[in-house]
Amino acid sequence: VQLQASGGGLVQAGASLRLSCTASGRSFSSWTVAWFRQAPGKEREFVASIIWSGINTYYADFVKGRFSISRDNTKNTAYLQMNSLTPEDTAVYYCAARSGGTSRAQLSYDYWGQGTQVTVSS
Repeated sequence: VQLQASGGGLVQAGASLRLSCTASGRSFSSWTVAWFRQAPGKEREFVASIIWSGINTYYADFVKGRFSISRDNTKNTAYLQMNSLTPEDTAVYYCAARSGGTSRAQLSYDYWGQGTQVTVSS
C-alpha cells in the first residue's frame, strides 16, 4: 500500500486547508486512517484518526473543534479539514494506515505517506 498525502501549503492565521491522503496498491476501506504531524524540533504527534466505516473519529485535544477527519472509501481517500489555523499548527502532516482499530501510537501504523508541509504565518 502506498499513501500519498497532499494539500499542504502556506496560509495566514485563521485560514483553512484540506489535506488529502490517497491510497494505492490496494483498498484501504477496512483500515483505520490517521493523521500525525511533526513540527520543527518536536516529536511527531497524533492529530486525528477515523475507523474504516467513518462512523468513529478521534482527535487530539489541541485540534478539537477546528479539524475534521473524514474518508471516502470509494475514492480510497481520507481527508483532514483544518480550520482556524494558527502558527502553532505549522508542521509536516503525515497520513498513516493500519489494519485494525484506532490508535494514537505511531508504531501501530503499518503504512505511512511522505508528508505534506503546512505553514501558517501570523
